[in-house]
Amino acid sequence: MTPGAGDDAGGRYGEAVFRPEQAGEGERIDFGALAYDDVTLARLSALGAGPGWRCLDVGAGTGTVSRGLLRELGVERVLAVDRDVRFLAERPVPGLDLLEADVTAPDFSPGRFRLVHARFVLMHVPERERMVGRLAELLEPGGVLVLSDAVDLTSEVAPGTPYTRAMRAMWRGLRETIGTDVSWVPSYPALLRAAGLAGVAAEIHVPPLVPGSPISRFWADTWERSRAAMVGTGLVDDAALDAAVRWLDSEECAALSAGMLTVWGRRPPS
Repeated sequence: MTPGAGDDAGGRYGEAVFRPEQAGEGERIDFGALAYDDVTLARLSALGAGPGWRCLDVGAGTGTVSRGLLRELGVERVLAVDRDVRFLAERPVPGLDLLEADVTAPDFSPGRFRLVHARFVLMHVPERERMVGRLAELLEPGGVLVLSDAVDLTSEVAPGTPYTRAMRAMWRGLRETIGTDVSWVPSYPALLRAAGLAGVAAEIHVPPLVPGSPISRFWADTWERSRAAMVGTGLVDDAALDAAVRWLDSEECAALSAGMLTVWGRRPPS
């Protein structure tokens, strides 16, 4: 997933951090997919995604959701959009179309779709309220918009552990570097209603944080790739970050991963 520019931070996802050319970046994204794809595809199926549907997958990353829509749910076609499509191009399947584009660009207009889906994208881009409205405009009448993003569960009342200290440093470091902001994610339902969508609802999924799990490996890789930004906050140093990686893979680990909030709404028939 490679969205557009960060707020006023001066960096971009995929450039300042999480560069697609960096060794292992595709595998990092896939660890996150292993933690969340089953939940995502189950929700899309429950919303009716299936034969005859034309879908837009925004910030498609390595394409696991796009391919799942085609192979498991049997949709007609998926247009997978990303600022860098190298990972998508490595695993082509029938019905999968690729578009290398910045979804935040004013001229982004790929057509109308029965499903518009974006996961872990808007948290990294500016003008988030505008983007919710823009994605809603890409729905055909009766089409459904599904957005998923992270919610931080390492609040100030969470126990102070190597993990929680690393997560707090990560969120602050990414915000200062590329503009990532998850604080507004709980407002998603209201934003979809403001965009004119009906039947708005939401759910949250928190994958189990156990040693060796895909989500644990995802966080360890994510910390490594954002190490400079995390250390730059002053909340952790290299030694503390190394300790957090070890703690994450130890039997002492007892914590909550960041959750994934998913919200959906349908464009009323014209």
